[in-house]
Amino acid sequence: MMMSMTCHSLEFSRTGLDLVACGCSSNASVDRFSVRNYAKKGVCRRSNRGFGARKLVCRRHEIARCGVFSTETSETLLNEGPPPVLDVKEEIISPIAVANLFQVVADDLQTLNKNLQSIVGADNPVLMSAAEQIFSAGGKRMRPALVFLVSRATAEIAGLTELTKEHRRLAEIIEMIHTASLIHDDVLDESDMRRGKEAVHQLFGTRVAVLAGDFMFAQASWYLANLENLEVIKLISQVIKDFASGEIKQASSLFDCDVELEEYLIKSYYKTASLIAASTKGASVFSGVDSDINEQMYQYGKNLGLSFQVVDDILDFTQSAEQLGKPAGSDLAKGNLTAPVIFAIEKEPKLRELIESEFCENGSLDEAIEIVKSCGGIERARDLAKEKAELAIQNLQCLPQSAFQLALEGMVMYNLERID
Repeated sequence: MMMSMTCHSLEFSRTGLDLVACGCSSNASVDRFSVRNYAKKGVCRRSNRGFGARKLVCRRHEIARCGVFSTETSETLLNEGPPPVLDVKEEIISPIAVANLFQVVADDLQTLNKNLQSIVGADNPVLMSAAEQIFSAGGKRMRPALVFLVSRATAEIAGLTELTKEHRRLAEIIEMIHTASLIHDDVLDESDMRRGKEAVHQLFGTRVAVLAGDFMFAQASWYLANLENLEVIKLISQVIKDFASGEIKQASSLFDCDVELEEYLIKSYYKTASLIAASTKGASVFSGVDSDINEQMYQYGKNLGLSFQVVDDILDFTQSAEQLGKPAGSDLAKGNLTAPVIFAIEKEPKLRELIESEFCENGSLDEAIEIVKSCGGIERARDLAKEKAELAIQNLQCLPQSAFQLALEGMVMYNLERID
């Protein structure tokens, strides 16, 4: 099932950024459903430097026009004839920027940011202040952005002209749950900083931080119940359970060199991919599309989430402490064995000895990190991330091509570019 390590070379039938990266969506005040890609005759090819490192190379003479319709409603389109076409210059953006991918749902995200603090509630000023600390720290808002992208991509299939209030509430609930999990994670990991600001427990103490996280989980659950959709309620409720299961699995297998890749993937699903999968499937459910599409959106979120986690675990070894905002190899130092380590243990018995000693000797952690880097652990983990990315791209083939579908593909590509 999830254990196949064959990584096939990908040649996408269409690029994930041929509309988004060209700048069509940037700062244009347009009806979100009137953005279309008209490069039907255009050919975008990729260089052959490997899947994760491929860049968009668009031949100018093969690219047709990319149009942005400036309209108020679909009725206006019918009455006024063909919409004006805004010519744009060919542009290649490398590396991929998340802000460009999310531009097509920028208005949705702006509304979400305004609503987040108000929906937390103001019954308890201390808990409210703790929640505001992390909300105001910003973040990419990747999970609600995925909700909006899938919502709009699937709404087109269902013939919806605008998102429902359930779509928007779902995005808010997802970000609240994610934020609550971050507060608790910082307590468990004893992290001092979050998104460039002091962690909640550093400002308010561990007791308040734990209660603030619990409060946000409870508040999100209350809003979830008010959506009155049993399928989505079950889906999101399972995520909260998965968070706890993932933490327990991790805590019970520290410094365990016999942990297998499948166990690592299950833990990664619980801690990361479960919420993303629930986000994308929940968005599809509220669009009212067929169950087959709902399942594909769930699998897209799951595979994207697993790929993201593997990439994060690779970066823990390949980036500097300044880039990570924490010491390199910090997961390994705590005994949390991730994909690069699991693969490296298979090749180098010395690594097992170092881990089982819990790095009691000076320099033993640095030696273990070098072994992971030198004996193929990073490369095999990179292949695993690419394999999950390929599956995520395949899951999107059920969607019609649009700016939103292309941005969803772009998210997969953005993730892999982090380990170029």
